[in-house]
Amino acid sequence: MPSTGHLTLGKKERLAGKSLVESLFKGGGSRSMSFFPLRVVYAFVEGGDVPVRLMVSVPKRCFKRAVRRNRVKRQVREAFRKHKHVLHEKASLMPEGKTLALAFIWLDAHLYDSEAVEKRVSNLLIRIGERL
Repeated sequence: MPSTGHLTLGKKERLAGKSLVESLFKGGGSRSMSFFPLRVVYAFVEGGDVPVRLMVSVPKRCFKRAVRRNRVKRQVREAFRKHKHVLHEKASLMPEGKTLALAFIWLDAHLYDSEAVEKRVSNLLIRIGERL
């Protein structure tokens, strides 16, 4: 387990910017997997000084109220923050100038408790780590 300084989720670790998001979803090198109610799309993209960048999406058709969408996003980000060390070890071995971009997409119209969300996120991160 890394020291507590590594268990943060800083601004540089967020996947933002139209070009990065488009390269993740429109690029031919992206892969995806699901563990209901989450789907993760991941690919290596150009640029970045951090090994892994994250994006969380909760569609409005799942939750009409922003409060619930924000709760789910907060749960997924927190679970990723706790278990990101699984991917950091593997992604740091990749070539320079490449960043592993992850997009978590919520698929269900029901809320889950934080433990269940954390279990699913950690399972997906382990499976992605095995494929790298």
